[in-house]
Amino acid sequence: MPTYERLKGFRDLYAPEMAVRREVTDTVESVARRYGFREIDTPRLEPAAMWTDKSGDDIVDELYAFEDHGGRHVTLAPELTPTVARMYAAKAQELSKPVKWFSTRPFWRYEAVQQGRFREFHQTNIDVFGSAEPEADAEVLATAADALTELGLAADDFEFRVSHRDILGALLRSFEGTVDATAAIRAVDKSEKVDENEYLDLLHDAGLDYDRAREFDDLLAVDDPADLDELADFAPDSEDLAAAVDNLRSVLRAADDLGVGDHCDLSLRTARGLDYYTGAVFECFDATGEVGRSVFGGGRYDDLIEAFGGRPTPAVGVAPGHAPLGLLLERAGVAPEATVETDYYVLQVGDTRPTAARIARDLRSRGHVVESDVSGRSFGAQLEYADSIDADTVVVVGERDLEDGEVTVKEMASGDQTTAPVEAFPGDHDRPTYDDFA
Repeated sequence: MPTYERLKGFRDLYAPEMAVRREVTDTVESVARRYGFREIDTPRLEPAAMWTDKSGDDIVDELYAFEDHGGRHVTLAPELTPTVARMYAAKAQELSKPVKWFSTRPFWRYEAVQQGRFREFHQTNIDVFGSAEPEADAEVLATAADALTELGLAADDFEFRVSHRDILGALLRSFEGTVDATAAIRAVDKSEKVDENEYLDLLHDAGLDYDRAREFDDLLAVDDPADLDELADFAPDSEDLAAAVDNLRSVLRAADDLGVGDHCDLSLRTARGLDYYTGAVFECFDATGEVGRSVFGGGRYDDLIEAFGGRPTPAVGVAPGHAPLGLLLERAGVAPEATVETDYYVLQVGDTRPTAARIARDLRSRGHVVESDVSGRSFGAQLEYADSIDADTVVVVGERDLEDGEVTVKEMASGDQTTAPVEAFPGDHDRPTYDDFA
């Protein structure tokens, strides 16, 4: 018989690992719901043109793209933003503004596999459509921060590096000559991933000579919002720069009002690599630096809805990736335990299935996790299995006990056991245990 190995960059998640993912997902989604975000779902397969039209055909090498049976060039979605932009544009007239959506699902990118980065990955996308106000940017930041805090991270575990794409673009336009702002901003996004000479070469290729490239990079060293006036002084005639500086300050003030200002650090070298970002952008990092890569990021994409045939619509979002977020939780020592919990195991001895099944149903109706034998095992084998799944309580339904109108209730942690009237189990007890009948 042939044997098959899983593909590189894809993961098998067994029950304990899946329990960790579920707890992280549930926590992030619960916080999003409390902020009024509504869950949506989206297609896994989309027209490849949704990415190639914006980023060129070269991006096909990073996609899981192919021609389907209808001759259409399609791809497994590498991210969600273009999809939700398409969805919003399709029903914009029917939607009450602002629209606040979230979705957790898998994505696919054919890229180098690294720690915390896989070719199939899960993330939760959180987006606001229809508000250009800085409060929308701040609420996205607050949602992300509250989710991290609820997962157990402390204030000194993570930081948001906040920047503004329009500040970068306005600064680049202030230099004489022709500068490819898009290419230059991509270079800024790579500035901390390449050495200085390569970074300067990228800026030079974008149209800045080396002296102006260094001057531009020096301008990005501003790390105090109070010093943003220095940028305005550099290009006093740029209304775009003044407006972008004012907007960034407004976002930071709103974030402070929402209680997340202490997490936000001004970092103009944070640029986000995707070209559709427009205004404020941010990335989340491990504050200790032990997790060297960005944990997740987000920002404004005010032009994208129009690009998909909709009316001009401001939008902002964030997308925590679960794999890099898991690295941060592990580093901080707050990762959920990879365990599978079982509240009860109903153990059958002899011809007792009707009663055992009734007890299991009653316990499940109270919301408990209940298992019972489906393999015809012996008493000892069932008890060993109950121990292997960490069952808290074993309810033994045996022929001899039933003759006396009883069942045996065994506490697995201590090994203590007692009997309980079969008709009173579980009875009025919401979570009956050994202590209730001892």
